Amino acid sequence: MFTKKAIRISIVATCLGVMFSAVSVSTTNAQAGVLREILNRMEAYNKNLQSLQADVTMVKFDSTLKISDTYNGNVSYLPKAKGHDRYARIDWTKPQQESLAVIGNEYELYRPRLNQVISGKANSSGNGKAGNLLSFLTMSRDELKSNFDVSYIGQEQVSGGVDTWHLQLKPLKTMDYQMADIWIDADGTPRQARIFEKNNDTTTLLISGIKKNPTIKGDTFKLKYPGNVKRVAG
Repeated sequence: MFTKKAIRISIVATCLGVMFSAVSVSTTNAQAGVLREILNRMEAYNKNLQSLQADVTMVKFDSTLKISDTYNGNVSYLPKAKGHDRYARIDWTKPQQESLAVIGNEYELYRPRLNQVISGKANSSGNGKAGNLLSFLTMSRDELKSNFDVSYIGQEQVSGGVDTWHLQLKPLKTMDYQMADIWIDADGTPRQARIFEKNNDTTTLLISGIKKNPTIKGDTFKLKYPGNVKRVAG
């Protein structure tokens, strides 16, 4: 089952946050040249990004049971501009339908099979930890420097045969996960992110079918559901 009472929105949000954030860090001399090139391309990607739509595949691996669950859906994203809030929406289509929308510091999660909407502050605990998405997206370069030590792992192909650079991000401060890996393509676009949780479970998020800077209407991020939906505070 995709979500229980304690829904792990935070893991999805963290993956997306890592994928959509430009990273700038101090590096060792051996890595400096390659990392500088990767980070320059990531920075250019972020500066030019006005909107994004993509297909999403998420794989959650249970390190105790040694089993994986796979989820498919799509994401729409508008970065913050001219004082407006950032907007993000994930629509899961398999194995079941659920929609998560984050606008500013507010989120809603619609679960059609339960006729239920969970809502709250994006930076709150529990279900509201979708705020991890926004915390990554709004981090400045200085904040990223103070939060992560980044290492270059090597060149790898992700699913679909896309050539990427593999980077590892180790938190310099206490976070709700051990570390994160991210794979960047030649255009500076994050293609895949993996979160290593403290219990050694992992969540891997792959984006494909990417559309950069499409026209996305604001009402895309307003979830539609029946008037008799059951509302739950997150």
